[in-house]
Amino acid sequence: MDLNVKIYADGAKLADMQAVAAQGLVTGFTTNPSLMKAAGITDYLAFAQKAVATFPDQSISFEVFGNTPDRMLAEAKVLAGLGQHVAVKVPIIRANGEDNAAVIRELSNAGVQVNVTAITTLTQVKLAVDALNATVGGIVSVFAGRVADTGVDPLPLMRQAAGLCHTKEHVELLWASTREVFNVVQAEQTGCDIITVPPKILAKLAKFGTPAVQVSVDTVKTFDADIASLGFTIPVTE
Repeated sequence: MDLNVKIYADGAKLADMQAVAAQGLVTGFTTNPSLMKAAGITDYLAFAQKAVATFPDQSISFEVFGNTPDRMLAEAKVLAGLGQHVAVKVPIIRANGEDNAAVIRELSNAGVQVNVTAITTLTQVKLAVDALNATVGGIVSVFAGRVADTGVDPLPLMRQAAGLCHTKEHVELLWASTREVFNVVQAEQTGCDIITVPPKILAKLAKFGTPAVQVSVDTVKTFDADIASLGFTIPVTE
């Protein structure tokens, strides 16, 4: 697999993170509150500290939990202090509809690597890029998969987002909410710098480049194995 886009693992289970790291496929990690909930994490800070200790030289993103500017700023400073490769995820918008541009700008100007998350529109991309310090840089995470879930083609948005992000040298565009292996190809084609991939999709990357006929043969082999294991038969009259 010869691609320029960097692959980050998306999840919150340390064992899964270690497993994909051992395969040499990923160069960083991201997580979020929903993934934390699914993984059964009960002590966020303890998990974050352990994750940073496990992957001290790789980019790893942790999200603030607060929903007010003051709280987000305070939490971000704690998270940023966990390690030099930590990126602090700050949603571009709060649940009340107000944006977090001021929070992002203050953190970025203070030298914090910010991963601006939950982005779904070009206006939000512009807001994020404008708020990020050109010298410090940062990550702009566009939720392409969630845009596609609404029945809208995310590719035009990602191409335009790449153009905006790359007006600042150290700002990277991240394809978020990956749904299938082909999204990795699409991220590459649209100029994304990073794509976050969940473990179940990472497991499929081994099939990358497999000839279509072989996929067909493998599919039938799977059917045959399942039929044999279930003992299914269809009675026929000779």
